[in-house]
Amino acid sequence: MKLKIATSQFPVGESIGDNFENIQNQISDAAKMDCNVIHFPECSLSGYAGVDFPDFKAFDWSTLREYSLKVLEIAKENNIWVILGSSHKLTESNKPHNSLYIINNYGEIVDRYDKLFCAGDNTYKSNDLAHFSSGNHFSVFEIRGIKCSVQICHDYRYPELYRELKKQDVQIIFHSYHAGNMNTDRQNAMETPFNSELKKINFGKTYPEQTMPTTMVSYAGNNYLWISCSNTSKKESCWASFVVRPDGIIKDSLEKNKAGILISELDFEKEYYDSTKFWRERAINGVFFSGEKIKDSKSEKRTEL
Repeated sequence: MKLKIATSQFPVGESIGDNFENIQNQISDAAKMDCNVIHFPECSLSGYAGVDFPDFKAFDWSTLREYSLKVLEIAKENNIWVILGSSHKLTESNKPHNSLYIINNYGEIVDRYDKLFCAGDNTYKSNDLAHFSSGNHFSVFEIRGIKCSVQICHDYRYPELYRELKKQDVQIIFHSYHAGNMNTDRQNAMETPFNSELKKINFGKTYPEQTMPTTMVSYAGNNYLWISCSNTSKKESCWASFVVRPDGIIKDSLEKNKAGILISELDFEKEYYDSTKFWRERAINGVFFSGEKIKDSKSEKRTEL
């Protein structure tokens, strides 16, 4: 079983119309390359509240709906699945969801995933939680017989989510990010912990650049699944969109701060290195050792040589 995917990046911004133009063009390009699915960044159509624009107070929800319907039409016209980042309006008393619409190649929404762990503290007034309501469900779906799921940005900090999806036999996770468009103050705050010495021995110069790609690599290898990571390319983008193999090796990557789509053909029948294949299920079920359990008095006496 194979799946040809397009992992997107473009400069997500405040203008829904500009975002749509990028989305439309990239869907067309992906379809011409015979891709089965295209994967967009977090809030790729609506823009990201609190970063690309201050808040939802003057947000044009009717325009977002208009362009969302156009994306459905384009998916159908191009016979391609679309994983679309956007904001989903709730009733007036509740903040919107930060969502991914799962759109099939017939232009139908087959599910909507709402970010489970919106970043912020327990006052609900900082970061994501100042603008969004958290979700309450996983989304698992199939494309060409491949079991898929999705996650959004800060969800990456919770390995339990990936373990749960592995238990559901998910084979690929499309993880959408918005790690970019940082103003100078935010950029400085993200770089401050990395002094000159630390920069020499770490992979990145900001928290997102250091932790997000490395976590995706470890999750892919630990759970033996594919991961597509889509990010905004708007400066300053922390890292470029990439795809990780089930053995924890980055297969493909784009260039940072430059719009484009990454085309990857994934072969789900090919076997990759998997050091934990024999004992992973045991660990997931709470049995924390490999091999046979022994009974030995010298083993039990742990304070003696």
